Amino acid sequence: MIKNVNLIVPELQFDENNELIISPSPTSSKDDFDFFQGKFKLKNLKLKTFFDNCNEWIEFESTQEMYKVLHGLGNIDNFIAIRNGKPFEGMTVRLFNPKTKLWSMYWADSSRATFDPPVIGSFENNIGYFYTKDVINNQNVIVVFRWDVTDKNKPIWSQAFSNNNGKTWEWNWFMYMTKVE
Repeated sequence: MIKNVNLIVPELQFDENNELIISPSPTSSKDDFDFFQGKFKLKNLKLKTFFDNCNEWIEFESTQEMYKVLHGLGNIDNFIAIRNGKPFEGMTVRLFNPKTKLWSMYWADSSRATFDPPVIGSFENNIGYFYTKDVINNQNVIVVFRWDVTDKNKPIWSQAFSNNNGKTWEWNWFMYMTKVE
């Protein structure tokens, strides 16, 4: 049950140093993640391997709980799952910069206990795009997180990687969420 595999990512812009240019939407605000407060049950579908034409998806359940911090300028969530028969925990710290009107998201998990590079972006019309550069499988990639909150009780988060500066994308993780509290 993979939905939205052929999602389109907005065209990326780069500066003269090949750095991503990420601009906020006109409606970006510190309240963009309010829909995510509370507890959710998640159905995860994740590609088994990346960048090798893999069509095998690993499916697992998880839970997520988010709460606001810093007077609403940030939030933290805990992601709890069993992966490969072992307990797995992740967390996201999200911070909204009122000057730039951009969100920065920092992910860490129990397999590495270090923050990934921040994923930066904003929402427009209940769809959010957040980007970063990273190294995956020894390849320089651009990462995109896409949040679809057209149904605030059943948001969909998805992730894709591009190893060619955004010309093509490999969608590799989907979270189908259901609010439980």
